[in-house]
Amino acid sequence: MNDVLAASPDIAEIGRGVLVGVLLLFVAFGAIPVIAGLAQFLVIPVHAVRNHYRETGPYLPNVAVLVPAWNEAAVLPASVERLMGLDYPPDRLRVYVVDDASTDDTPAVMAGLAERFPGRVVHLRREKGGEGKAHTLNHGLREVLADDWMEALLIMDADVIYAPESLRKMTRHLADPTVGAVTAYIREGSRNPEGLTRFIGFDYLAAQAASRRAQNVAGAMACLAGGAQLHTRENLLAIGGQIDTSSLAEDTVTTFRTQLAGHRVVFEPHARVLAEEPAGIDALWKQRLRWARGNVQITSMYRHLFFRKSVHPGLGGFFFGMFWFAILLLPLAMLMVSVGLIGLHLLDSELASDVFGAAAFVPVATFVFMVTLTLSMDPAVGRTVWREALLFPGLISFLVLLGATFPMLVPFDGAANTGWTLFVYSWLVLCIPMAFAVRKLETTRWGRRLAPIGLYLVGFGPMMCAITVDAYLKEYRGAAMTWDKTEKTGRVMA
Repeated sequence: MNDVLAASPDIAEIGRGVLVGVLLLFVAFGAIPVIAGLAQFLVIPVHAVRNHYRETGPYLPNVAVLVPAWNEAAVLPASVERLMGLDYPPDRLRVYVVDDASTDDTPAVMAGLAERFPGRVVHLRREKGGEGKAHTLNHGLREVLADDWMEALLIMDADVIYAPESLRKMTRHLADPTVGAVTAYIREGSRNPEGLTRFIGFDYLAAQAASRRAQNVAGAMACLAGGAQLHTRENLLAIGGQIDTSSLAEDTVTTFRTQLAGHRVVFEPHARVLAEEPAGIDALWKQRLRWARGNVQITSMYRHLFFRKSVHPGLGGFFFGMFWFAILLLPLAMLMVSVGLIGLHLLDSELASDVFGAAAFVPVATFVFMVTLTLSMDPAVGRTVWREALLFPGLISFLVLLGATFPMLVPFDGAANTGWTLFVYSWLVLCIPMAFAVRKLETTRWGRRLAPIGLYLVGFGPMMCAITVDAYLKEYRGAAMTWDKTEKTGRVMA
């Protein structure tokens, strides 16, 4: 009996050690998305020497532009007129606007444009609409592929504005017969960007101008931008001559299919396209929820592909898989870090403090590096969005990281310090329901004016994580795959 009692403290100590080890693993797992992001951004400078420009050449194929449109009368005139003014041979460019049974003045607007540009602007009307973008695109694809004239197809959105030289910069990559598709750099294009649109401007800088350069280097592209994807005729036929209609991310499915068919996908950072983005949190949430649900669906659809280079050397590579899942699993990583730190604090507050201090250095250093590099990708945009770049994780997160990096700035002690510590450890999880609350706040009568302040406090990044959580919940419940159209008002600057 005495031997058992003597052994009990040792057993308890072993159990405590195991629990501490598990909690440390939780914190370590949470660092993976940060490390994945850092690895991706460290690759970006390599794009200066490892790119596709040596394989390009002057190439001006016959390009058919496919524009899906539903109630786009406000934006079509500017978009089509700018297409007609592109620095591209007029006889090699035709625009097909696929009208998805619009109920506004789109038919009348298109009749006027077709009359102004005879033979170069074509109005294709669907009598039955509302089936989504992919079905609308397929209606146009059948028409375009039936004519041998088309050698390359540009798919774009009705609201985007192409810089005059953009199409030439994209088509030059098609001089390489191994390239099946090219995408461009989508920029947020509001005349007077405000809080939310400036956040989106920085988000596009990071996700496109920066991140897609890294994907060029890695030889695997995650997604052709829906508003700027140029395909060769051969590639369209190789992927079946139609756009996938089974998911909410038809552009990403097309990107995967292109690469699995043996064709390269290239990002052209100097082909710039301006797009009108949502001006309200709820509208942005619906747009990004559609994208996030699409990515969840694609993860299931191509589960046999990830981390299997034998299936595809790029898409199945470790680098691409790490990047893909770092985004999808970020909410889980944030939860595990909070659980790990709170658990360590209850067992050994000094150990938890040391781990948090060490762990905080990595995201802080990574964040500074990533923001600096991202803003340098497009200095003109960078000068406008640098404040939103610094506050991308939210002002509260910024203060939390500041306190972790410089603990002497925290003016608490005793019980107050314990409360602050638990709040800091919990914030990684709390910021997600707070993002849901900010969205809800915008829909209330008085909250509409307070919601932008809430966005700065909680952060754009946590809001994207909350949308990812919402996407998982919607998929789990089997929610209807509705296509919530973003209202366009023609705010894109000319």
